[in-house]
Amino acid sequence: MDFFELAKARYSCKKFSEKAVEEDKLTKVLEGGRLAPTAKNSQPQHIYVLRSEESLKIVDTLTPCRYGAPVVLAVAHNKQSVFEYPGGVYNSGAEDAAIVATHLVLAAKEVGLDTCWLNFFDPDKAKAELGLPDNEMVTILLDLGYPDATAKPLPNHESRKPLSETVTYR
Repeated sequence: MDFFELAKARYSCKKFSEKAVEEDKLTKVLEGGRLAPTAKNSQPQHIYVLRSEESLKIVDTLTPCRYGAPVVLAVAHNKQSVFEYPGGVYNSGAEDAAIVATHLVLAAKEVGLDTCWLNFFDPDKAKAELGLPDNEMVTILLDLGYPDATAKPLPNHESRKPLSETVTYR
């Protein structure tokens, strides 16, 4: 599948089957995330693979958006390993986690899995409930698994603004 086919095929899956994710596919997805570029190649990401019954119960207390996924990837970043922007106010932690997560979702689609990018959770509560170290912050939760037979993209999935509304040339 070429990139544009892959990007068009990927959608936020809202209903997963109970089928387990094979280790080789999970490893390929994680490798996709490992290959993501980060600011100054600092690689501040840490991905927690949540798939035990106990871990998934924790996820269910954090968000109503697991949709039955058998695996959730918690993408965190080490706050001490990020690139700090000039001015000292902002850093690359969220963007580094976002590009890693983008690679994860595209790698998942490439190997026949679906994902849902979750942002409906409290990062501080997630950090506490998952027992992350003080220097890490949960940025993104990603549902991962096989779609249920009835799963399909939301009706507005194909709707895209024209480039003229989202791009400015100067």
